[in-house]
Amino acid sequence: MASLKLQGIYKKYPGGVVAVSDFNLEIKDKEFIILVGPSGCGKTTTLRMIAGLEEITEGDLFIGDKYVNDIAPKDRDIAMVFQNYALYPHMSVFENMAFGLRLRKTPKEEIKRRVEEAAKILDIAHLLDRKPKALSGGQKQRVALGRAIVRNPKVFLLDEPLSNLDAKLRAQMRTALTKLHQRLETTFIYVTHDQVEAMTMGTRIVVMKDGIIQQVAAPQTLYEYPANLFVATFIGTPQMNVFDATLLDEGGKTYLKFGTDEFENKIPLPDEKGRNPEVLAYAGKDVIVGIRPECISDDPVDLEAHPDAILKCDVDVVEQLGSVTYLYLTCGAIQLTASVNARSKARHGDIVRVAIDTNRIHLFDKDTEHVIAG
Repeated sequence: MASLKLQGIYKKYPGGVVAVSDFNLEIKDKEFIILVGPSGCGKTTTLRMIAGLEEITEGDLFIGDKYVNDIAPKDRDIAMVFQNYALYPHMSVFENMAFGLRLRKTPKEEIKRRVEEAAKILDIAHLLDRKPKALSGGQKQRVALGRAIVRNPKVFLLDEPLSNLDAKLRAQMRTALTKLHQRLETTFIYVTHDQVEAMTMGTRIVVMKDGIIQQVAAPQTLYEYPANLFVATFIGTPQMNVFDATLLDEGGKTYLKFGTDEFENKIPLPDEKGRNPEVLAYAGKDVIVGIRPECISDDPVDLEAHPDAILKCDVDVVEQLGSVTYLYLTCGAIQLTASVNARSKARHGDIVRVAIDTNRIHLFDKDTEHVIAG
């Protein structure tokens, strides 16, 4: 088992391309760390530098207390699971799982014991004699995991391992991976662009953009207290609603004014948020407002609870998902998505009144996009 420390890590390619910039992170022993971000943000490059498959341009990497910048991948005591499984088609499942151990000249009885033990953990013991072509995508993924498990590595590195699976299998494998981490009690570092995977599996999430860490936090902390507009809109499904507004300080109250002259809205912020000195510093200035879909409601109880924060909107699209309904709304020049009760009576073409929970409004600086209040 091992902790990891990445200090000032950079990856620069010829031509001045910087794939990863000033990456600093301490990973505790037995953590399940998720690197998440859009394509090209540097998350896979970071994973490959940890594995030793990419050279570190600048910075220091420690696995445990050992400096490993110049240590070969095979000597780092890590195991990597790839997106495309990387199974040998001419070998059986048993032979695929045993291959790395045979290269290390592990005794045959020990290989058999480890492979059978890993196969039992992954529920693939009945597949050991099959070739990869006879396996489903989920089974191939389990074999790839088994090949890593048998080595008893200090660190597991997983590069988008579920991206080739269908939605149902992905959901099943997310649960399987979480259980596997709990059972093995070792360090997992997992790369994905899917924020649902990140939110459901990680003990901490590292959100990346353009090779730079935007925020590192537990899933719920990221969701409720995003550090900037990018994190706020990247984490959460449906995406957070954002729109421009002017912050006003009038008569001892703080208001947000937004919309056009014809559809102008002015809603008060609760004093705890609105009278905060950091918020008041923006009085008279434009800010970016963020509100999550579940904080917009057409329920009569919520309309009564927030009488000063009601918007009149046109219903453009209604998506009924069984347990919840999404309303896609137009409020003047502003587009909003509301996640409402499945029993909502709103239908396409209706004009509805919705209430905003002002306690859960996020405010961002219009220039830097850093959070002002959340």
